[in-house]
Amino acid sequence: MIQEHLPFRPDGDGYKARIGLIYIASSVVMEAEMWAMAAEGVSVHTTRIHLPKVTIEGIEEMMGTPVLEQSARLLGSAPIDVLCFGGTSASFLRGTAYDHALTAKLKEWAPGPKITTASTATLAALAEVGAGKIALATPYVDEIHQRAIRFLEENGHEVVRHGNLGIDKDHALADVPLEQVFDHVLSVDHPDATAIFISCTNFRSVGAIEALEDRLGKPVISAVQASFWHSLDVLDVNGAKPGYGRLFARRLAGG
Repeated sequence: MIQEHLPFRPDGDGYKARIGLIYIASSVVMEAEMWAMAAEGVSVHTTRIHLPKVTIEGIEEMMGTPVLEQSARLLGSAPIDVLCFGGTSASFLRGTAYDHALTAKLKEWAPGPKITTASTATLAALAEVGAGKIALATPYVDEIHQRAIRFLEENGHEVVRHGNLGIDKDHALADVPLEQVFDHVLSVDHPDATAIFISCTNFRSVGAIEALEDRLGKPVISAVQASFWHSLDVLDVNGAKPGYGRLFARRLAGG
């Protein structure tokens, strides 16, 4: 039997890369956006953890629960190629050293796959596009927004303009229309910003990135886009569809 002539259709099998994702239980955006960007041969496999509220106290409660370790071990038991912790604010909340410590714990709990976090991926993505000074758009409450600024600046990216929406409920983050996200990002642009970063993995963005880059003439990086890109990059896999930003110049399927 000549198998190449069988009437098979693509079935989502991750024969190029299987991305394991630890994600917030009440969130819905990141998985959908990853699947939207994924070319044939890249699959996404998720385990979830509970976030009480999108505040500093709620995030710290989530990160202190033993469920985090359990989630990593469960996800690591699957034959995934890379494990991504899909919480931006949760990985930058206590600064760079905490993000590095989180990565080390994830490696201990899931020793097989490569490891990244949304914050680690963000820094790698900004480096990929050659970003220096940046503008920042988030949906966060003020306290978390300020932590985002501090994280970026302690890693060499001066934030020359920024804006936040003050949302503290996870479902409300995902409900922000893409048109409003587009306008929010435009509002934070600054002539000195070499790139714009959109933080939060439950805040829609990837569908607007190409339009934003066309309008602004500079790279636009989002937490979800960066996480997906870095998951491919650490595996040296080209597995993205076109249309999701300059970041993917080296990682388009067939590239």
